[in-house]
Amino acid sequence: MPLQNKSLSLFVGAILMTLILGQLCLSACGGNIQITATPTRTARPAATATPLPTSMPTAVSATTTATPPPTADASIMIEFPPDVNPLTGLQVSDPAVLERRPLAVKISNSPAVVRPQAGLSLADLVFEHYAEGGVTRFTAIYLSQDSPKIGSIRSGRLIDLEIPAMFKSMFAYSGSSGGVKQKTIASDLYQDNQIISPDFGVGEPVFYRVPEADKAFEHTLFTNTQALWALTSERGLNTRQDLQGLAFSASPSSEGEPARYIELTYLAGVASAEWTYDQTSGLYRRAILGEPHTDALTGEQLTTANVIIVYANHVDTDILEDLVGGGHYSIEIQIWGQGPVQIIRDGHVYNGSWTRQAREDLLSFFDETGQPLPLKPGNSWYQLVPLNFPTVIQP
Repeated sequence: MPLQNKSLSLFVGAILMTLILGQLCLSACGGNIQITATPTRTARPAATATPLPTSMPTAVSATTTATPPPTADASIMIEFPPDVNPLTGLQVSDPAVLERRPLAVKISNSPAVVRPQAGLSLADLVFEHYAEGGVTRFTAIYLSQDSPKIGSIRSGRLIDLEIPAMFKSMFAYSGSSGGVKQKTIASDLYQDNQIISPDFGVGEPVFYRVPEADKAFEHTLFTNTQALWALTSERGLNTRQDLQGLAFSASPSSEGEPARYIELTYLAGVASAEWTYDQTSGLYRRAILGEPHTDALTGEQLTTANVIIVYANHVDTDILEDLVGGGHYSIEIQIWGQGPVQIIRDGHVYNGSWTRQAREDLLSFFDETGQPLPLKPGNSWYQLVPLNFPTVIQP
């Protein structure tokens, strides 16, 4: 029987609240867990007055134990030598690649004609999130590997005021709606010259068109890391950034529940993320709507060492993104403060919490005892979903 994410039990001891989660308040209520929202910091975009749901996403239950010091497990790597990529935990053959600034690039995932995309397999991290209308879009983070072609490139969303801030990255995208553009111009990303977009006069050779008979014009824009990093250097911004925040370990820090198949249905029949564990490689293979999801550069199925399911409050805004079906409005995905997370690696799922207390912080992950929840060294896919999202995990 599918393991429909049995109830997630977060430890609420005083030490975890003080050291890690601060304002998170959990209380049992009718079999559910009540969440008290962390007040939005003034630097955040204003959101409509939508309260957090009164129940947590279901997840595999975990047993709480006495709280050890957060860094008690010496096998967990949280500080990195100069030749280890802090986004993957992997040693690089050429440490010079870590001296450049990360790139965040917006990549389409809808309609199906845009697949297979180019360059997703070469990203260190990929974020999948709701755009609007039930479809999803990707923000890919590049640091340790070059990609000769990336795309198709599409427009940014409110989430892209947050992800590039976390990684101190440049942000490359095609453009945005009027409301998102106004917020972008008002942001530190724009003021610090980290925006790369035709919306602000950047054209060839950084962005170029690859027309195809079966694709609409908006699906034909591409870029590559060489051009993006060249422009970053021209702006005097191509320097190493502080990217501490993730933890890695070759072996899991605890025993998790089996998780060999994961399915997240963003919109039935249209947008899904399906991950199947491959025992031989120790990686998860990605599919969409039952079909292998491949990279156009290699023809090979996309894989990841870690599937990270981040449950966060999703708030509808008054920013109109399109007029399809009466119109769709931009979604503010509130990845600041704290919330539940499931990290899936090595055929198992591990429950914990994510936290991001400052704008420049990465999402960091902790287990129920307050220790860092380590990722497997390698690439990661972040699946951003609303609270109470019906994730399916099968052993």
